[in-house]
Amino acid sequence: MRPKTNLSSKDIEDILEKCDACYLGMAAEGGEPYVLPFNFGYHDGCLYLHAGPGGKKFEVLKGNNRACAAFSTDHELRGRHENVACSYFMKYRSVLLHGRVEMIEDYDEKVRALNIIMKKYTGRDDYKYNPPAVNNVQAFRLVVEKSEGRSFGY
Repeated sequence: MRPKTNLSSKDIEDILEKCDACYLGMAAEGGEPYVLPFNFGYHDGCLYLHAGPGGKKFEVLKGNNRACAAFSTDHELRGRHENVACSYFMKYRSVLLHGRVEMIEDYDEKVRALNIIMKKYTGRDDYKYNPPAVNNVQAFRLVVEKSEGRSFGY
């Protein structure tokens, strides 16, 4: 059985909604892979992320802002015969989002980004933030240029 590829944009958004974290893959100096988990929000073709200011991730992205975010959900181990190891397989749904990362520096845009992320986890996007909290966070977005999804066993 081959995985189903070329999922619709609705299928991709459904998968993103089910995931509670994503993994952002970046290319460090010399092409060394660098991958970190993040909470996220997705809106209008952009993946919104946030982190504390500074750190290796921002040095990596300063050198190369191309990135890929990976998502995976609905994992279920299945087997055709309990005593035949190679008969087992994992059902899953997954998405990759490719694009360029942009830092969000504008205060109001940061608040908007943080509320996009909060809406994913709480259902609300009307939070108010204290200026020190906003000023001490780095919000950024992956502007999606290409998306691809796979589904296996569903």
